[in-house]
Order: sequence, then structure tokens, then C-alpha cells
Amino acid sequence: MLSPTLNTHKPLFLSSSNSKPFSSPFLSQQPLFILHSSKTPFKPTKTLSVSATRIPSSPPPSNQQLYQPFRPPPSPIPSQYKSLDAPSRLEILANRLGLWYEYAPLIPSLFQEGFTPPSIEEATGISGVEQNRLVVGAQVRDSLVQSNTDPEIVASFDLGGAELLYEIRLLSATQRSAAARYIVLNKMDAKGAQDLARAMKDFPRRRGDKYWESFEYVLPGDCLSFMYYRQSREHKNPSESRTNALQMALEVAESEKAKSAILKELEGGERKERAEGETADGVRVPVVRLKIGEVAEASSVVVLPVCRSEDGERKIVEAPWECKGQGEFGVVVAEKAWERWVVLPGWEPVLGLGRGGVAVAFPDARILPWKANRWYKEESILVVADRGSKEVKADDGFYLVTLDGAGGDFKVERGSALKERNVVECLGTVLLVVRPPRYETDDQLSDEDWE
Repeated sequence: MLSPTLNTHKPLFLSSSNSKPFSSPFLSQQPLFILHSSKTPFKPTKTLSVSATRIPSSPPPSNQQLYQPFRPPPSPIPSQYKSLDAPSRLEILANRLGLWYEYAPLIPSLFQEGFTPPSIEEATGISGVEQNRLVVGAQVRDSLVQSNTDPEIVASFDLGGAELLYEIRLLSATQRSAAARYIVLNKMDAKGAQDLARAMKDFPRRRGDKYWESFEYVLPGDCLSFMYYRQSREHKNPSESRTNALQMALEVAESEKAKSAILKELEGGERKERAEGETADGVRVPVVRLKIGEVAEASSVVVLPVCRSEDGERKIVEAPWECKGQGEFGVVVAEKAWERWVVLPGWEPVLGLGRGGVAVAFPDARILPWKANRWYKEESILVVADRGSKEVKADDGFYLVTLDGAGGDFKVERGSALKERNVVECLGTVLLVVRPPRYETDDQLSDEDWE
């Protein structure tokens, strides 16, 4: 039988070099029970009480949602709406009773009562995006009032101004006041307000760009003008697109220093930059970038067979020599079947190309016989050649050849280099070099629902 006996607690000592007693937080002063084997039946003599330390149990899991979507801080509700209940507030929103900045604070108040953007949209017809515009626009308007903006400027946004004020939400209080004045005085729409806010936000980051110091940061018109000036530098000089962008920059510029810099550009005061693809002796090769949607918008197109750079001379000879449209619908018909084709806009170098046109795809542009630029290793290219013109005539011309005989890879060589090697015939005369479309990312602010 096992019988419990009560033992008195004694300290436990372990022998060690320093002869210090061993202690542990697990040894308490509470009485311990030790079971001994005994043949006599168990007879309890007295009642024992045992104390133990109670471990607090963990709190029950909360039903509160861990992730809460962002809610802008609620604006103070106008006094005429404070006593209204939820149905009455929904009715005001549904019927647009009052000015937009007066009933806009009702939306956050409904959020606090458990409503969501979809439920408010269902009850009032105001979409989540529009709810966002109203609430943020009202907050921007409040900041204009607090920054002592001209009351007449603020009042100009009373009717339908939420969309305009929403676009300048990321600007500082000082910038908002200047931008609001500029928007009103120039009667800008939402797209114009968005461009203005983007230009003002981006201007400090462009420090070091050409003519940056000629524009005033505190003037919204100068910020917008600098943005148009930068866009003009993306176009060929001279070109109609570049001139139009500079004229827009001149129209919106406010400071005289900025206007002088733009006039200098318009009058051609600066030396033109060397065109891309220009060789050392002044010969230019048409190098163009295909734009997204350019083929769809072109009034005429050219369809060409495509060979790969490693296909060799045999493939380029076998490629179809003619491809034209037939019938009322202009159905494209080729003289033979082919695996790869490309459709290009009817640019001037290829528009008059009859038989023998071909495009050769290269993985990068290092095969071009001029000084390599940074993009040469980053992009693939198409070289358009005329197989009907095989004679190496001009020293400054460019011709398609193979590196190591008929089975080698293709390469573009200058006429003078071929003549030095006594080469008088090539695979075709190069007409054009095409770069691929570039999917540029726009930093415009997207309208996202709070959900």
C-alpha cells in the first residue's frame, strides 16, 4: 500500500568547489508529499491543506479584427447635423442636401457606427471612390481655411470642388494654398490640378537638371512649366512635339527667369545634342523606338518576315520576298509560309520598300558599328534591311553581313570597313533600326477605395 506522510522541508545542498548552497526558484517553502510503500492500510489521521500558486489563465480570444483598413480622422460634424440619427444622415447623403463639404463629414461618422463604404454606397448611391474624394476634399478645404487662404479662393470650390481639392492632397499646407489659387485663377480641371500637384511635388527632386535653377519652387506656374520643359527634352530636336511642349511651358511660366530659359530653347540658342546612332563622321542611322499602340493608330503598315541573328545566310535567302494586301479588305498574302512576322508603321524608310524587305532580330544592339550606349546591352532590336540592294556602294552606308561565311551570325557593318576587306556584296542594305516599346510607369496617384 501507498501511504502519504508529511515531511518537513529541508534545504538541499550540492557539493561544489565553492561549497555554496544550491538554490532554485522551483524550490518553494510549501509542504511536499512523498509516497512511501507500506503494508499497513492507509488510515488518515488528520486533514491536510495544500496551498498552490494559481497560474492566471490566458484571456479568451478577442473577436476584434486584427487588421483595420485606414480611416481618415473624422472631420467635425456641422452643428445642423449633430442631432441626426444614422437614417437621417444617410438621407442627406442620398439627396445631396447642402454643400458637399458640409455633408462630407457625415461619411466618417457613419463609419464609426459600423457602416462600410459598400453599405453606404448601397444606401446613398455614392461610390467608395467618391466617398474618398468627398472626405479628403473636405479635409483639404479645412486646411485651406486654417492656413488663412483668401476666402474668395476657398469659396470657389464650394460647387463641385471636391475633385479638384482631392488632387492637391499630398502637398503641404503652404503648397495647397498656392496651388488652390493657381487652379482658380487659371480655371483648371481635375486633370490640370493633378498635373500641377505632380509638378510641385516632383520639382525638388529634379535639382541638378538643366535650367532647374531658372524656375522658382514657390511659384506653381514655374513648377508646371519645368515639367513641360522636361517633357520637351524627350522629343527629337527639332520636332513639332518638342516645340509644342516648349510653348506650353512658356504659357504657364510665371517668373521672368523661367521665361527667358524657355525662350532660349525655342529660339534654338543651345547646340543640338548629337542624334542617337550618329557615327563619328556625321553619318546618321535611323534608330526609332516603337510606341505602344502606334501600329494600331498608323494609317499604313508594313508586314515583314523576321529572321533571328543566328539563322544564317540560308534562312534570310529563303524568307518571303513579297507580302502585300489583296481584295477589298486588304487581306495580307505572302508568297510562301513563314514562321515569324512583324508589323511596323509605315515609316518613311520602309514605306517605299517593295520586294526583298526583311527584319533581323538581335538580342542586343552591340552588333551596331558605332559607339555603344548604355541601352545596347539592355534591349533587343530589329534591323530592317533591303535584300534587293546588295551592292556595297557608300562608305558611310550600313550593310547586313555574316560574321564567318554563310553559316555565321548576322552583323551590321559600315561600307568603308567592308571595302577595306574587298567585300563588294552583302545580304542587304540597312534601312532602319527599331527599338522595342517601353512600358513606362506613371507616378500619378490612383483612386483606391478604403476597403
